[in-house]
Amino acid sequence: MNAIEIYKQFNLQLESVYESREADNISDWVFENVTGLKKWQRKNTELILPVETQNIIQKYLAELLSHKPVQYVLNEAWFYKRKFFVNEHVLIPRPETEELVEWIINDVKAINKTNKDLKILDIGTGSGCIPISLKLELPFSEVSSIDVSEMALKTSTRNANELGAKITLIHLDFLDETQWESMPAFNIIVSNPPYIPIAEKSLLDKNVTDYEPGIALFVEDNNPFIFYEKIIHFSKIHLRENGKIYVEIHEEYAKEIKQLFEESGFLSEIKMDIYGKQRMVSATII
Repeated sequence: MNAIEIYKQFNLQLESVYESREADNISDWVFENVTGLKKWQRKNTELILPVETQNIIQKYLAELLSHKPVQYVLNEAWFYKRKFFVNEHVLIPRPETEELVEWIINDVKAINKTNKDLKILDIGTGSGCIPISLKLELPFSEVSSIDVSEMALKTSTRNANELGAKITLIHLDFLDETQWESMPAFNIIVSNPPYIPIAEKSLLDKNVTDYEPGIALFVEDNNPFIFYEKIIHFSKIHLRENGKIYVEIHEEYAKEIKQLFEESGFLSEIKMDIYGKQRMVSATII
């Protein structure tokens, strides 16, 4: 079979798992990754793919049909104009997190005209998409990032090295307050923490629950705001004067999280994502 025929069969089988448009996008992504050819280059009916390439495509197809996300299949995900290495030890970067990063960058550029002495802390490194993007877009900043997972830190270290971002990565359990003592003060604290109650796990797609790390997604039902409470407590000690917090949130709990900050002496703001969902909150100490 030529490349066109292989592509059509691949795409047809994917449609048993994904809706048509998503199957098309995944098929194009896989074929470009494996063959190095753009869509228009694969239209040559005389193009025959090597057996080794065909075997890789079939292997990827089997993984995709088991609901494994294409980002994990290919070990790559795009975030804020850059390609990141990802695996099942880290969350797949999401578009709404890009909006969180964009919010910070725009605020910094509007306020920090001197481009000096800006210390940023990211809580929950994962792939490193947040701290690396901030460092590369705000090169004058000093960026640190922490994570409880050593495997996640290995992934973020790889991305920082490959993308040329000089950031400080720290193995630390943020929920353990005794580990905060060595941390300095920061101008900006940002986090996309776990915020999905375990009770909602059954509502998520299999490609999320079966493959993405639960430690980065879920919180106990009886204390869904634990990370925000800890961030508030940490900020009372480690946020510089006129510093600011930016967090991603569960769209259903925006008002509660905003209130949580305000009851602790912060002025807070809810920001919607491009889909009109309340997905971000910023906070400054009054």
